[in-house]
Amino acid sequence: MRSWQCTICQYVYDPAAGDMDNGIAAGTAFEDLPADWVCPVCGAGKDLFEEL
Repeated sequence: MRSWQCTICQYVYDPAAGDMDNGIAAGTAFEDLPADWVCPVCGAGKDLFEEL
């Protein structure tokens, strides 16, 4: 699985780690994140992430 980076704050979503603080289990691909998921650092939407 590939990582994705927020173009606003540079946070990197790593699918291997997930986003446990927001209920996203490890192993969750970026494409499988809920539509309303936002960057946990700056609140940017998924549309503002770029694949690394």
